[in-house]
Amino acid sequence: MSTSSHQDGTVCNCSHHKFMPILVVAFGAVFLLGYLDVFSMGTVNIIWPIIVIVGGLTKLMESKCRCC
Repeated sequence: MSTSSHQDGTVCNCSHHKFMPILVVAFGAVFLLGYLDVFSMGTVNIIWPIIVIVGGLTKLMESKCRCC
C-alpha cells in the first residue's frame, strides 16, 4: 500500500504516491468522528472542504519524481 510498483518490477517510495490514500483516510475519519459525536456536524462541515482544498493545493504544488 505504501509503495507504487512499476511494470519493470521496480518499486517507488515517493511521497506523492501516498497522497491520495492519506486524503481518503482523512476524509473518512472526519466523517466517522462526526457521526460518533467526537466532532459536531458543524465542525465536520467546516473540516471536509479544508481537507479537499489543502489536498488540491498540495497536488498543484508537487513536482513529479523520476519514476513518473
